[in-house]
Amino acid sequence: MARIITLTTDFGLRDPYQGAMKGAILSINPEAGLIDITHLIAPGNILEGAFVLFESCGFFPRGTIHLGVVDPGVGGERRPILLETEDCIFVGPDNGLFSIAAKGKVRRVIHLTKKEYFRSEVSSTFHGRDIFGPVAAHLSLGADPGVLGEETGSFNEVELPATEKRGGAIYGAVIYIDSFGNLITNISKVDALGLGGVLEAEINGFSISGLKRTYCDVKKGAPVMLIGSSDFLEIAVSSGRASTELKAKVGDKVLLRPLKR
Repeated sequence: MARIITLTTDFGLRDPYQGAMKGAILSINPEAGLIDITHLIAPGNILEGAFVLFESCGFFPRGTIHLGVVDPGVGGERRPILLETEDCIFVGPDNGLFSIAAKGKVRRVIHLTKKEYFRSEVSSTFHGRDIFGPVAAHLSLGADPGVLGEETGSFNEVELPATEKRGGAIYGAVIYIDSFGNLITNISKVDALGLGGVLEAEINGFSISGLKRTYCDVKKGAPVMLIGSSDFLEIAVSSGRASTELKAKVGDKVLLRPLKR
């Protein structure tokens, strides 16, 4: 059975960890369809991993298994879990990694306890290889989530930073910087367009005027704001890196308001 398993981790590309986890999966189901979403989540950054899963998991076929390992608490008290939603299954640590992507869709939460579905020897520091990978492999072979552990009524959650609407403006923040240096904010398309008129954004003392449709709607090297593919307000630099040019980092404040005349 070639059921899809996606992989989202902070393992990086240099070390053997992602390869070992894939090997553990394929040892159980050699026909599993493995798809890398990314292995370049910042080490231990649960919120970044949660955002990437939120942005990507909805584009996969129904029944996909999303294996996520951003696990700074590995070997500690956090539980290994499975979240079954109406569309897919998430497998990984109970630290909030899946909460944004699964919000409002969870049917069952399973605390993974049945050791017969793990590797025979479980390392205290590598549950991706020894617990989560094997569990995902068994699911890809058709195992019912209920046989993998005990159903529980709760799971840990993280939230994207909230925006604030005040005085006809929206106060938000940079929540993600992609590999092109584009700044993705927590200001939604609906909220941004709801301000009406010509908009102005401010970040780190820089002002960007006018909501554009594409990166190339301004001259090269100029800052631009637009609604990105994630339906959040995005700030970029045409043919450049906004993170560098605007001296920006995750968490920096963004003000969006109607352009002052």
